[in-house]
Amino acid sequence: MLAACSATPDAERSDLRDPFENTNRDIFAFNMGVDSYVLEPVAKGYKSTVPDGGRRAIDNHLEWASMPSTALNSTLQGEFENAALATIHFAINGLTLGFADLTETPGAVDKRSFDQTLARANVPDGHYLMVPVLGPHSSRNLLGRVVDTVTNPLSMIHAGNVGNAVRTAQIPAGAVAFRANNFAAINDVKYNSIDPYARTRSLYFQSRAGKPGSDQDKNKTPSLADDQFDAFFDETIQ
Repeated sequence: MLAACSATPDAERSDLRDPFENTNRDIFAFNMGVDSYVLEPVAKGYKSTVPDGGRRAIDNHLEWASMPSTALNSTLQGEFENAALATIHFAINGLTLGFADLTETPGAVDKRSFDQTLARANVPDGHYLMVPVLGPHSSRNLLGRVVDTVTNPLSMIHAGNVGNAVRTAQIPAGAVAFRANNFAAINDVKYNSIDPYARTRSLYFQSRAGKPGSDQDKNKTPSLADDQFDAFFDETIQ
């Protein structure tokens, strides 16, 4: 009933994958306000005050925190070598809580998510959703993100006040790091688009087209837009 009331009629939609466009646009406007008043200025200060080494350490930690989910989903997808690599990287870099990469093969692990696991099982992508603060998702993508968060062993460990503080800080730190790492790309969409919402949606679907499990996975030719915006829509906060 609620879904029917909130859905946009077919004739008024600019993309059939976006049946809740009116509501999504309202949420997008809210997200842009949060970005303008919070994320953009904080990310700008972060870029200008935190040295490259410090930003790289935070990126390393966030990547390390996602390794258990990658190991689990790689196993579910039958990618046992990648699962083993993720486990090894998590164990070795755990000596520094992931802030320093102690392995000899940084970047060797291919990140995997439950969204991709569902895609491998031919679960449809579902409707396009604009989620408050978190931004664009498909319904499958959003479900996968929730499952990855809940099943990540790091979220189940009781590590005292210090450990809890580190886990709590991961979400805002990840948001700021993500905004800083994609500062120019996000600002280009935000300030140089006739319709920032439509462009964000288009780039989101482009970025998903070549992900593992997508229909275009094996046949897709990389484009400049994919190179520039692939990280823009990656789920980096676990």
